Amino acid sequence: MAKMVRKVERAKAAGEDTLPTRELILDAAERLFATHGIDGVAVRDLARELGLTAPSLYNHFPSKQALYDAVLERGLRPILDLIRESWRGGELRPAETLDKLLQHLAQHPHLAQLLQRALLDENSGGAARLAKWLSPMYQEGVRVLGAAAETAGWEREELPHLAMALFGMVFSYFTNLNAVRALAPRRQPLAPQQIELQRRVLEKAVYRLLGPQGPTVRERKR
Repeated sequence: MAKMVRKVERAKAAGEDTLPTRELILDAAERLFATHGIDGVAVRDLARELGLTAPSLYNHFPSKQALYDAVLERGLRPILDLIRESWRGGELRPAETLDKLLQHLAQHPHLAQLLQRALLDENSGGAARLAKWLSPMYQEGVRVLGAAAETAGWEREELPHLAMALFGMVFSYFTNLNAVRALAPRRQPLAPQQIELQRRVLEKAVYRLLGPQGPTVRERKR
């Protein structure tokens, strides 16, 4: 908390415009929403975390729901765009896509935990707001995989399961950051070399999943 307050104070002292302060608010909100869920965070808690008053916070966001939506917009819009751009010119680009995706998640390390919390609590206010993002992400993911997986031996009915498996592979590293730190105390999971190592692992996994394979199940049955 003290570190976040100092950041806000430095931004004010430097005479910076509202954008840096807005980003600091989103950073703090992302972390608190990931820890407590949207229903477990009050605006006064967030204001206290930032060393602001609640009215000054409302100058940036008119409501807690608007703040939650802004956190999702900042976190998920780039991911949706990356999925859409991952298939260009009839070719899947896993290395480029994974590099940008992991860098984005490393810059927003609480985003994956926020998604997990919202998905686990179906009755929370966050679950409904998250649905409008997950649906197009899922649909785009299946579309991209449908174009790339035909030569890899995947059946069409398997694509939704493949999309969910890949989603889990990418996001689970960030949802389990605390477990990584507990199991390997000397390892810094968000250090650049660790993110690069994770990218290499995922890239190899994607190529093995989507590279040319043997005959499909349907062909083997003939």
